[in-house]
Amino acid sequence: MRKYLRADSVEPRFQVPERPSKLDPYADKLAAMLRVEGGKSRKHTRTVKQLHADLVTLGYEGSYNRVAAFAQDWKAARLREQQTRGRGSFVPLAFVPGEAFQFDWSEEWAIIAGERTKLQVAHVKLSYSRAFMLRAYPLQTHEMLFDAHNHAFRVLGGVPRRGIYDNMRTAVDKVGRGKVRQVNIRFSAMVSHFLFEAEFCNPASGWEKGQIEKNVQDARHRLWQPMPNFPSLEALNEWLETRCRELWSQTQHGSQPVSITDVWSEEIRHLMAVPRLFDGFVEHAKRVSPSCLVHLERNRCRVPASFANRPVSLRVYPDRIVVVAEGQAICEHQRVFARSHDRQSRTVHDWRHYLAVVQRKPGALRNGAPFAHMPPSFRSLQQHLLKRPGGDREMVKVLSLVLQHDEQVVLTAV
Repeated sequence: MRKYLRADSVEPRFQVPERPSKLDPYADKLAAMLRVEGGKSRKHTRTVKQLHADLVTLGYEGSYNRVAAFAQDWKAARLREQQTRGRGSFVPLAFVPGEAFQFDWSEEWAIIAGERTKLQVAHVKLSYSRAFMLRAYPLQTHEMLFDAHNHAFRVLGGVPRRGIYDNMRTAVDKVGRGKVRQVNIRFSAMVSHFLFEAEFCNPASGWEKGQIEKNVQDARHRLWQPMPNFPSLEALNEWLETRCRELWSQTQHGSQPVSITDVWSEEIRHLMAVPRLFDGFVEHAKRVSPSCLVHLERNRCRVPASFANRPVSLRVYPDRIVVVAEGQAICEHQRVFARSHDRQSRTVHDWRHYLAVVQRKPGALRNGAPFAHMPPSFRSLQQHLLKRPGGDREMVKVLSLVLQHDEQVVLTAV
């Protein structure tokens, strides 16, 4: 007791003497096994009992408890290393006005039209002023990515000279060594249209675009909690744009004693002018069925009867599908997203596309599915004319007037 009191030290500890162990010849082998298991997922990691069995096959004659104690000490030492040296050191980044923006996706939830819906949210942030913009989409696809850039540059008031991305599949087809990337052709076309330079981070190096990574976390608390509730996705995106502008004025810049709005007012003068919108569609080659239908995902779109059994091109936008043939857009339909397999796919009807068919086959008018979507005036006239002989041909003649005259004029006459 006198010895420890005079030393004026912390709590005394018993010094465990070094004793030889049967595990010593196998310590390096066991440490290598633990390193291998540490790199696996939890579902595929072997237990310490399995490692003990492997050592026994190699000639180890000691107890399981000694192996378990070694594994526990090894894991504790590894955790301490990750909490200190493993975290690494980083250099703070600084940007000049108009130099760069950062882009990233996040996955959020919102109530859309009364249904809880999973959304893919595009985040764009100016690196100097830290002004940001969010826009929600049903999917992370090329057409959604291009539309997000169109809206982001519109809201931010210009185009920076450089864009910083991770290695997302909608931009990078293949990641090479170092900074070598095989960039997607459509993504390259968008970059050339807006005249900025695309730069891609190293894999698993989120700190290279730390501003947008933090913006994703901040937005989750500011905008997605509690869960937003809107009648449509368009209404949600309008609210997101308004809230982002409000947050600019309410949020301090961080490195300057003013708000984000004040710094953005300075940076906007250094941004490149926004060109016309990038026509960011994704094109698919399809063949029209004999029933004048063309299929895409869970959409069944009607096309004019004159294009039955012929090849057409579908230009897919975030909110619509445009059918193109012979270099001309022949029809356009609203895009439908059926996210659940329990839902039936939707057929988009347009009775006008079948007028050429019923002129040859007037009997199809009675039970033709597309003609169930005619205006009420035409439906009433159809019910009256079909009660007498030859009424189907008379109704076809009335409907055919739409091909030569304005539809509203024909409805008024009916």
